[in-house]
Amino acid sequence: MTKQVIKPGKFVSLTYTITDSDGNLMEQNDIPVSYIHGGETELIGGMDKAIVGKGVGVTVEVVVPPEDGLGVHDPRLIFTDDLENVPSQFRQIGAEVPMQGPGGETKTFYVTKIEDGKLMVDGNHPLVGKTLKIRVKILEVRDVTPEDMPPAAGSCSIN
Repeated sequence: MTKQVIKPGKFVSLTYTITDSDGNLMEQNDIPVSYIHGGETELIGGMDKAIVGKGVGVTVEVVVPPEDGLGVHDPRLIFTDDLENVPSQFRQIGAEVPMQGPGGETKTFYVTKIEDGKLMVDGNHPLVGKTLKIRVKILEVRDVTPEDMPPAAGSCSIN
């Protein structure tokens, strides 16, 4: 049996860690993430290209600058309000605050500062503006089965 490698149309399963440029662990996913390579799922910072041609057991490391990762910091996503206007469950640094935009979409903001009776929330992802080092371990590469395919729009299934 020929060893399968990652290419468009293959089912891929992997784990990953993300560290910042100082080596601080920012995110770790030990539960396998699975997707169909070349489909709608995109991996951060060109990781898609870095793993093409690789097989099971291979570890790939890529350094991703902010502009290729989660982007640069957007000051338009920072808001300040009087602490008394904010529900008590959000009055702590790091709290996740769901906010609805003008189009009805919901975005998560993070409480970043509480000072002088004011609370600041930031809608930028915590990794925005950072150079990231991503380490991916490839766990599985195989042909796609019907069970791997996402449901078609408008279809339903009974389990």
